[in-house]
Amino acid sequence: MTRFAIVGSGWRAEYFWRLAAALDGVDCVGVVSRAPKELPVPVYLSLDECLAVSRPHFVVTAVPWEVTPSLVVSLVERGVRVLAETPPAPDLDRLRALWTAVGASGLVQVAEQYTRMPAHAARLALVRSGAIGTPTRADVSSTHQYHAVSLIRTLLGVGCGPAEVRAVRTTAPLVDPLSRDGWADPAEVRQATTTIATITFSGGGFGVYDFTDNQWHNQVVNRRMLARGTTGELRDDDVVRLAADRTIVRTPLVRRQTGYDLDLDGFDTDHITCGADVLYRNPYQGQRWNDEEIAIATLLTDTAAWATGYGPPPYPLADGLQDHRIALAVEEAADNDAVARVAAEPWH
Repeated sequence: MTRFAIVGSGWRAEYFWRLAAALDGVDCVGVVSRAPKELPVPVYLSLDECLAVSRPHFVVTAVPWEVTPSLVVSLVERGVRVLAETPPAPDLDRLRALWTAVGASGLVQVAEQYTRMPAHAARLALVRSGAIGTPTRADVSSTHQYHAVSLIRTLLGVGCGPAEVRAVRTTAPLVDPLSRDGWADPAEVRQATTTIATITFSGGGFGVYDFTDNQWHNQVVNRRMLARGTTGELRDDDVVRLAADRTIVRTPLVRRQTGYDLDLDGFDTDHITCGADVLYRNPYQGQRWNDEEIAIATLLTDTAAWATGYGPPPYPLADGLQDHRIALAVEEAADNDAVARVAAEPWH
């Protein structure tokens, strides 16, 4: 049994203890909260008490951006492995300071879950299979900042290195019917800002970042993804490629979802295929989890394996720092209407 604790008790922290309750071999042994709370796991009012009593293999930091760097440093100084919520620090100075303080420890991972969402995991599996050749371009219009950069870098297979960013913002009226709090009643048309950026990576590869306010929840704004390689292209769930001379093949990515019509197995994600190839299988069949829950549960399982010496690092600190460094450059380029250059950083 791998034990973990959480610092923080907000909506993001709740995902971790709730999902862990359904996982075999992963146990949330405590939550550190600033005030007493009634939770389904033990609650501690201090970090030291939690560590002394629960003896976790790792600690999830689910606290505000401003607090994360000092908390991560404090845990590493105690020799504790950390899964830090995104981003690991709010600004460039603190990204660099955090790396200086804990980068060499090897004890810090970042809770970047997007690449583990079923549809994204299937797309990554297809790209990595070589089906579209060597990836050269990735477009993401789905989520924001560091999450989108993570998807772009992972699709392209680029590591941490210099980059050049160009960006523009536009504002236009757009209906906003749904948010994290639920449906707007009535739905109102509001001004929404769209940020579009291009990212040119020094080692090769080109990314396009496209995000509109509340695109996570606004269901009248489509999510779009593209990965272009040397022999083909993946657009959302459609693959077109040159399979042989004079032979262009188009194949859809198909998700098998149970629970429709006379399928009485219950509503659940089964697998995602491309032709006869299975790109993704849901490891949590029967839980009826949505994609976000599946992704976080997968991240927890992978972190537990790493923390106990049975698996690779799930998302190293250097990658989390690089994602946010480029995300900051996107904002800088849009603010200044000028090229923002990401130079060599200490974690490169």
